[in-house]
Amino acid sequence: MSSNSIQAEQEIDTYQGKDLGLTYTAEYCVFKVWAPTAFTVALVLYATGGNGMPLQTLDYKDSGKILGMERSEGGVWTIQVPGNLKGKYYMYRAVFADGSINEAADPYAAAVSANGVRTAIVDLSETDPDGWESDASPVLPHPADAIIYELHVRDFSSDPSSGLTYKGKFKAFTETGLRDEAGHLLGVDHLAELGITHVHLMPVFDYQTVDELGKAGEEPASSIFTDYNWGYDPQHYNVPEGSYSTDPANPLTRIREFKEMVQALHSRGISVIMDVVYNHTYGFQKGPFQPLVPDYFYRHDQSGRLSNGSGVGNELATERPMVRKYIKDSLSYWAKEYHIDGFRFDLMGLMDSVTMREITEELRLEINPGLLLYGEPWTGGDSPLASKTLKGVQRGKGYAVFNDNFRAAIKGDSDGWGKGFVTGEFGKEGAIASGVSGAIHEFTDAPTETVNYVTAHDNLNLWDKILATRGLRGEAGLPDLEGGKLRGGGDLKAAVEQSNPYVGVDPENVLDNETVRRSLLANGIILTSQGIPFLHAGDELLRSKYGDHNSYRSPDCINAIRWENKSKFIAVFQYYKGLIELRRTHPAFRLHGRQEIERSLEFLRYDGGVVAYRLKDNAGGDTWNNIVVIYNANMEPVTQCLPETSGCWNIVVDHAHAGPEAFRQTESGSVEVAGLSVMVLYDKYGEPEPRSKIVEVHYDRPDGDYRGWNLWVWGTGIQDGQRDFQHMEDGHAVARIEVLPGTSTIGYILRLNDWEEKDGTADRFIDCSGSGEQVIKVTVRERSPEHSTELADPLQQTS
Repeated sequence: MSSNSIQAEQEIDTYQGKDLGLTYTAEYCVFKVWAPTAFTVALVLYATGGNGMPLQTLDYKDSGKILGMERSEGGVWTIQVPGNLKGKYYMYRAVFADGSINEAADPYAAAVSANGVRTAIVDLSETDPDGWESDASPVLPHPADAIIYELHVRDFSSDPSSGLTYKGKFKAFTETGLRDEAGHLLGVDHLAELGITHVHLMPVFDYQTVDELGKAGEEPASSIFTDYNWGYDPQHYNVPEGSYSTDPANPLTRIREFKEMVQALHSRGISVIMDVVYNHTYGFQKGPFQPLVPDYFYRHDQSGRLSNGSGVGNELATERPMVRKYIKDSLSYWAKEYHIDGFRFDLMGLMDSVTMREITEELRLEINPGLLLYGEPWTGGDSPLASKTLKGVQRGKGYAVFNDNFRAAIKGDSDGWGKGFVTGEFGKEGAIASGVSGAIHEFTDAPTETVNYVTAHDNLNLWDKILATRGLRGEAGLPDLEGGKLRGGGDLKAAVEQSNPYVGVDPENVLDNETVRRSLLANGIILTSQGIPFLHAGDELLRSKYGDHNSYRSPDCINAIRWENKSKFIAVFQYYKGLIELRRTHPAFRLHGRQEIERSLEFLRYDGGVVAYRLKDNAGGDTWNNIVVIYNANMEPVTQCLPETSGCWNIVVDHAHAGPEAFRQTESGSVEVAGLSVMVLYDKYGEPEPRSKIVEVHYDRPDGDYRGWNLWVWGTGIQDGQRDFQHMEDGHAVARIEVLPGTSTIGYILRLNDWEEKDGTADRFIDCSGSGEQVIKVTVRERSPEHSTELADPLQQTS
């Protein structure tokens, strides 16, 4: 560490204000930066963005005008500069006691020049597209209702077959009405037709490794640049990536076009999730934090070296107060300014559990109660962090984790020949049953704490993994790749064109192909299991990445979604669409809690390559009385006995068809299930009781400080355990608790975090027995430890 660095245990000034960065007005600008160990800090105003791109007006020389800043409370340096500075750029120059001088962009930058060289001064109101003030997030009644679709911005539109004008850009999502020659919908219309609820965008903040000013075929301007990257190399956390903009040199354009993308997706009923990377930065010495607060933002090992739990050279010390504040401020900014509907956390294991808990509670309480939050519960290497956010830590905390246990049980290993349930390995049936149940007897307290998936951007995608397990890579002629290039050199695009990843697929009978059947079985399991389903973009088009298991810097010929596949494999698309429609139509596949699953889901069999279960008694308030789901991973058909019923069984999904409507029936006590297929049947329609009634708890604290407070509830019949307050109403924090309609009383305790403190000492109870009420409103006021109550006081009930 340098002499001006910060030891982890050293006391340091912190700041709680919400105004770090630039506050712009037409009359003046206020600049605030947190640099508590600097000897002095200056603002440097520039006329250009530092890319040799002169502006129309040059009031300042590009060498910069240096303005000294004053130190204020909490280690913050501040200055107010009169006049309208819009269109200019700035940096901070910090001088330390040892004489070292560092110049850096604002860590809270909201706009930057091309390639993030300098911080831009903009009027954000000028970036709002028409109608932005009325843009609203699609309603997500419950996290279990989400169906996530992971997508890379450039992959979506870069292929010529996309028909899109703005290839590789945010604006491609605004293009509607496009169809292929057969009349099939393309682009954003395809996403809406498919029926997914959320698009998960791989990193769209400003990242470092793609030259935003580069052109195809030109040598990159720097050795760090490539033509393509997934974006897991953060540079400016609060700025959209410029390479996805039609004009990266204009700081306003990327912001406006990002908002247009969000607006376009919202208009189609699709929510937007950002993939965020708060576990490391691409650069260290030239990263967004080190020049201004040396070593504070980064975690170190016992010898003082940078910890490398990310596998890329550094990791952020999220457990430190100002790092935690930065992350929460950043997420809040995206949710407010860009109307983002959820966040996926990369390598969430490197983020401490307290930070994740506070993110979840505060973002929902203060901004959007419907935010969807989930992440990877693992690290990329060893880390000294004690409170890692690993599988199980999320229990009761309101966010979800990827279920890699389920993933491995379904397909086997991620990159090799290893097999799972759908790829030919018996003995995985019990693990499949656990995943189907939402992992409630494994590492979750509720099904909404698990994200169920088979493949994502990492590793072999689904089609290529199945090819590998079937030993078809050679027959398909897949290229031998390393680092995005042919291992022996040569023309990669030509090699891709000469390969045939769809070897053996009969275009006249696509659904009879073994690889196709195995892929549909894999995601058929995902879409009929309890929890939050997650699909990798293009699975519904049998997307191949030509055997590339790590395509983070491979060219478009590997990564682009080939839209001509929709016409070729329309039967596959229709099958996915039908499964999604089935899930969205029937709440039995979207149960809300552990108790609800334990009461409603009954396994009929899990052995011999078959998993069969029943969702019974109008599960989740479903109109279907009993639903049977059967997965057959055998090559040959199997016969499955069915529960007794007074009528017939109606088949809605089999090896060739999927949807919410019955297309054939069986009156037998058993059914034959085709090899490598899913079957879904129901017996009859019923008249279910209402799924639940709602107890709405309004918590009143005179100090108005609701941070960390939550409810511990029992007796709900749906989901007991922790319940967070999710929005504010009339100065009170409000939580909504689902209870079975026949419930007479539920118990609760008000607590701070995980039992750090209780409001009152005795258990409390809420009377739910009132007839006819669907919403029971209860006001609970703070009580001193020496007083307690048995019933909420006062009790207000409204229907």
